[in-house]
Amino acid sequence: MKYYSIGEFAKLIGKTEQTLRNWDRNNRLKPAYIAPSGFRYYSEEQLNHLLGIVKKPINKKVIGYCRVSSQKQKDYLETQITYVKEYMIAKGYQFEIITDIGSGINYNKQGLNKLIDMVTNGEVEKIVVLYKDRLIRFGFELIENICNKYGTNIEIIDNTEKTEEQELVEDLVQIITVFSFKLQGKRANKAKKMIKELMEDDKDI
Repeated sequence: MKYYSIGEFAKLIGKTEQTLRNWDRNNRLKPAYIAPSGFRYYSEEQLNHLLGIVKKPINKKVIGYCRVSSQKQKDYLETQITYVKEYMIAKGYQFEIITDIGSGINYNKQGLNKLIDMVTNGEVEKIVVLYKDRLIRFGFELIENICNKYGTNIEIIDNTEKTEEQELVEDLVQIITVFSFKLQGKRANKAKKMIKELMEDDKDI
């Protein structure tokens, strides 16, 4: 909410500062806030009321967010989109889908940036994801806290709890995968071998 000093407010409504002081004294228009110093401040809402401006409320959206880690998983991305769409249709939501192809530990993805911008602009009522880690692998609580501050809920379709071993393996695979892209030659091959072994161990678990 924007606030104006008595001088700014007087100019915007075409009155004098003394008129505003008189209105305050006569209880016709009280300042929205009076500072400890005694300075009067008037709100944007008061300005719109006096000028007869009616602001249309923003129709908040439900966003289905779907993500996979690599281009090789495009088929799974389409499957994920289908699941999320069917869930939201069954719930009766009017929705929009945002997708990303990129690691769950990469915070600078185009779709995620767009989603956060929409949240901080007050445009999003709810974010729907298939699994918790589809939104972000590390720092979910941080994103959730930001959403809460802007009145946005996160709805997770499948809340099945994973074992600590499964989560640890998945986290390690994500980290090694990201850093393996920066490696070349023998080091890259070692990283790929490590990922393969971790995934095989995960199946055994």
